Amino acid sequence: MTKIALIGSGGMARHHLPLMVEKGAEISVICEPSANNYELAAEKLQELGAPVPPNEPDLEKLLDQYASDLEAVFIVTPHKFHHQQAKMCMEAGLDVLLEKPMVMNAQEAIDLINVRDKTGQLLVVAFQGGLSPQVREATRLIQSGELGELLTVSGMVWQGWKGLTVDTWRQMPDLSGGGFLFDSGAHMLNTVCTLIGEDFETVSAWTDNRGTPVDINGVVMGRLKSGALVTINGSGDTIQGMETQIHVTLTEGVIHTGQFGERLFVRRQGDKEYIEADLPPMRGAWEQFLEVRAGNIENPCPPEVGLRMAKLWDAIVESASKDGQPVSATIN
Repeated sequence: MTKIALIGSGGMARHHLPLMVEKGAEISVICEPSANNYELAAEKLQELGAPVPPNEPDLEKLLDQYASDLEAVFIVTPHKFHHQQAKMCMEAGLDVLLEKPMVMNAQEAIDLINVRDKTGQLLVVAFQGGLSPQVREATRLIQSGELGELLTVSGMVWQGWKGLTVDTWRQMPDLSGGGFLFDSGAHMLNTVCTLIGEDFETVSAWTDNRGTPVDINGVVMGRLKSGALVTINGSGDTIQGMETQIHVTLTEGVIHTGQFGERLFVRRQGDKEYIEADLPPMRGAWEQFLEVRAGNIENPCPPEVGLRMAKLWDAIVESASKDGQPVSATIN
């Protein structure tokens, strides 16, 4: 059993609960300011046959009272709170599994890396793409040079996101930090950053809010420091459902995957068709977090990738505010 605090118990946290309970999470305390969310989490835990922990809605008080008896936390809260909550938990001596996106901007990412280094605690970001064996293998193929020089990356994601998030914090910029591209589309940004293993140099972006306070549709074009070219297309006001595609071209091969690592097909020089990689399916974020803590696998989604994505997002926001004017994605 791993003694943890669950920070946030909204819909996404409750989605994680079955696997967490199955894989030995002993949830000692919950931190949830919404009485309704806490009650729903308590009901879910009862359904799973797990004890219902107390709720301490003030994180500072929770850490003062419980940190010495805990091993880790899982933070599943609106994006605005990720930085401060993760920082407080690591400084309290706890390992952190953090829901995506890691932080709101690059400066917050740099700060979390510094806190991670200072405290020696573990920080894993719960991006399915980073946790996927398919994406990890694709990353290895690209960054090892096995398929030659990286040329282009093309990503596409669509979802009926606008209708699904009406009247929720996800369409409140102060809490969410962005719209579709920074929520469901954040998986695309993070997976692309994971695959390429290098920073963007220049970014141009256009977004359309579709009558909301946040981005709903967006197109991003970028040049990497190596000279490779990247395009990302996100549409959040379309039919219900979701589909994602990522195509990577290299001088000696082509890779086809998705933002969640749903699949991996590779076509090498001389192949007549794509060959599907024979890899195990992705396991849940909590299960892999435990494996990282046990030293069985390297951290597949560390804050360094979160920093790369945050720098990309900062550049997207800046360029979109200037009607697509190219901007530098590097920071001093």
